[in-house]
Amino acid sequence: MLLHACNGIGRLARLMLSDRKANFTVMAALSAPVALALAAVAIDEASIYTERREAQAMVDLAAITAASNMTKVNTAVVTTLTDNGMPGVVVQSSGQTIEPAAGKTVVTVTPGRYVASGANVGQRFQASVTPYNAVRVTLKKIPARYFASSLIPTPVIGTQAIASMTPQATFSVGSRLASLDGGILNALLGGLLGSNISLSVMDYNALLSADVSVLSFVDGLATQLNLTGVSYSDVLASKATVGQIATAMANVPGLGNTAKVALQTIASKSTSTVQIPLSHLIDLGSVGKLGLGQKPAGLGVDASAMGMLTAAAGLANGSKQVDVALGAAIPGVLSTTLAIAIGEPPQSSPWLAVGEVGAIVRTAQTRIKLIVKIGGGNKNVGGGITLVSVSLPLHVEVAYAEAKLMDISCPTGPDSIKVTVATRPGIVEGHLGDSSSAGFADFTNKETFSNTEIAAVKLLLIPVVSVVGSAAFNMANNPATTLTFNKADIDAKTIRTAYTQNFTQSLTTSLVSGLSLTANLLGLPLNLDALLGFVKPPVVALLNSVAAPIDTLLANLLGALGVRLGEADVRVTGATCGRSVLVQ
Repeated sequence: MLLHACNGIGRLARLMLSDRKANFTVMAALSAPVALALAAVAIDEASIYTERREAQAMVDLAAITAASNMTKVNTAVVTTLTDNGMPGVVVQSSGQTIEPAAGKTVVTVTPGRYVASGANVGQRFQASVTPYNAVRVTLKKIPARYFASSLIPTPVIGTQAIASMTPQATFSVGSRLASLDGGILNALLGGLLGSNISLSVMDYNALLSADVSVLSFVDGLATQLNLTGVSYSDVLASKATVGQIATAMANVPGLGNTAKVALQTIASKSTSTVQIPLSHLIDLGSVGKLGLGQKPAGLGVDASAMGMLTAAAGLANGSKQVDVALGAAIPGVLSTTLAIAIGEPPQSSPWLAVGEVGAIVRTAQTRIKLIVKIGGGNKNVGGGITLVSVSLPLHVEVAYAEAKLMDISCPTGPDSIKVTVATRPGIVEGHLGDSSSAGFADFTNKETFSNTEIAAVKLLLIPVVSVVGSAAFNMANNPATTLTFNKADIDAKTIRTAYTQNFTQSLTTSLVSGLSLTANLLGLPLNLDALLGFVKPPVVALLNSVAAPIDTLLANLLGALGVRLGEADVRVTGATCGRSVLVQ
């Protein structure tokens, strides 16, 4: 009986063990909470992921908007995020620490400068470095959680975006001609180019009024230099002669026939084989990265035909002295001889640039030595004194003028564009006297001056007495003048001028009035105060009689070289505020 009972219990146990339906039920009941928790975490993680993506999209949009409104970056970011449903946006200022909380979004807005050419991507954005062209927006917030708030630590969503907008302008610095003198311009260009130039005033007028498309000009140069499949910058990294430059300018579409023929004439007459670095003439900035034939959207790149030609001629001269005989075109003047030397601007600054805020263009440093011989007509000035001749040895040095692009803004859109340029005219230094000709074209050393013969007189039966003297005049540079160009100015290619404020009288008259004279007999200085008392008034009167036409002559010479006494002309021929884009 006992054995039978034991066998029955065994069979029952085996039956229970073989039936697993109850086991699964128990296991399901025990694992349900874990499964629900995992599901809650998965749902919340998916929600957080989606919210993070949405936050990144909104931060991207906020950065793009802020870069388009660089003067109101905080307002732009807050408005953009709030309008797109971001709750409780708070801007964290420098030095603050604000922790995000439910219903509170913390953003940090950092303006700075983005340089796309940096080797290290992480270092391309430079926080708080001016001039600003980019904005970094950082956002932190607590995401919404629906089921797993008690199971996982409170997460913080962190996103960041950097957007940049690069306004650009095309601008140049130089000078207008006060008046046109075909003979002077022909002699000057001929001396610089080593050729015999013979253009009419009408030809020069055509060149002065003509603008050329710089990109079409570079296209033409590429053809002459046999460069294909390259960018504009690749062409400007090359060298060309003034003849090649004039030919390329002559072939630019839209150029008037008179200007075209004048440029072709200059190209055919130019015998200079000097290859000038084209990058010293033009800097296209980021536009240079475009392939030949491509055009930048919304940005005009035009230049003065005459300005480009004379700048190229100056570069081709290579700091050599050019001697020009101007004859006796001024009434009362027996002869006029001229020497000119042109130096390169510092750091090879171009004459025309397409650039961002901070770009600089400069004119060349220029030295002029003008020796004017004036007939005294053996004039008896009293006391037995006869005035034989008078000389005006005039030396003028004009340092480079500079224009720096300070700001480009579009407060209410493209039609409200405004370009601001800080301009400094070149410092002018003038001397009446003698200088060493050896150092005239050496711009690394300052010229020194000494007394020289200003007049020759006869005193009764005494041989010719030499009257020597010298004078100096300095025109100090004033602080930079701010020139502003609006859309109408840019479209019309208006010239604006910065003046040196303390330049109130003509250079020659200023030097003559400060002239100090000494009488020399047989090379020995004499204390002949009485003689000088008779001689100085007629000498000064003769010099003053030619001062005005000589000042005009100087103005024309310097103007043809792109500089002017105490003035600097700036022109903005194109500008755009660009388009804000994400860069990181």
